[in-house]
Amino acid sequence: MQYEITLPADYDMGVIRDRVATRGHLLDGAPGLGLKAYAVRERGRDGSPVNEYAPFYLWDDPAALTGFLRGPGFDALSGDFGRPSVRHWHTVAREHGSARAEPPNRAERTVRTLRPDTPLDPQLTEATEALRRTARADGVHTAALGLDPYRWELVRFVLRSGPPAPDAGGEEDRPYGAPDAPTERYTVLHLSEGTPRPPG
Repeated sequence: MQYEITLPADYDMGVIRDRVATRGHLLDGAPGLGLKAYAVRERGRDGSPVNEYAPFYLWDDPAALTGFLRGPGFDALSGDFGRPSVRHWHTVAREHGSARAEPPNRAERTVRTLRPDTPLDPQLTEATEALRRTARADGVHTAALGLDPYRWELVRFVLRSGPPAPDAGGEEDRPYGAPDAPTERYTVLHLSEGTPRPPG
């Protein structure tokens, strides 16, 4: 799940940083949450044309997603910025990366449209195999792949720690096709991880 709040070009992004610093911990340990990456883009940095607050969530429990949207945290966000449109995807794969023990400080999102003339399963299998290879790369914390069956799109979201590589981007391993738009790069201000589901 992700929502994107685009802010004015002259917006003081310190406001968002302060917001995350004071409120980001509120979802630490949340039941049903896999993780929440408090992600931002800043105009003129890493190729971003906009200032944007765009947190990305991985939910272990769909009911927890609905509960979050009905809850006080999302109400407060909507009161401050207006209620954003929320995109959500069906999880295809999620991989722990080689740098799982390190807190991530950056992220990348790549979206591509699935080929209509090719069966779905081999395309998802190919993308999942590529995701696993990405997860083994140095500095990767978590890599996830989601499916939007309305637009027939795949989104790939990769959390990384440490400085960007010279070719920085997560675009190095895309045998399943070029993205429909350039990879969007984010700074991660905080990572909340939820309470794992009990077995069974």
